[in-house]
Amino acid sequence: MAGQVYYEDIEAGSEIPALVKYPTTMQLVKYAGASGDYYQIHYDKDFAIANGLPGVIVHGWLTLSFLGQMVTDWLGDQGALVKLSGSYRGMNKVHEDIICNGKVAKKYIEEGGNYARVEIWAENPQGEKTVTGAAVVTLPSRA
Repeated sequence: MAGQVYYEDIEAGSEIPALVKYPTTMQLVKYAGASGDYYQIHYDKDFAIANGLPGVIVHGWLTLSFLGQMVTDWLGDQGALVKLSGSYRGMNKVHEDIICNGKVAKKYIEEGGNYARVEIWAENPQGEKTVTGAAVVTLPSRA
């Protein structure tokens, strides 16, 4: 985290720092244990290939959680993640970078709170968007 982000510091179009993750099979197995998603495409290469996949693929929810990490890292300790949503558009493979990106779509004040809506997306190494979504955050004010 680079430091605290304040409401006054952002504008629509402001990019947030990217986060690159490199998921391993071990991480996927641990995630399966935490989430209860034990579908073999997430840890068994032979099973995944037999089912028409290029190999072991990353859980979509895990990729979305990486996007959530990117947003909360950017927010700083005084910011808060209010809502996180995503749609799965493609596959991320194990042992390949997942590049998480985001930018501020809108900032607004509602019921006395300073909010921002952030567009978020994950890409595979080929630059294809695999997960797209949005986050709503609150940020402190300098005032």
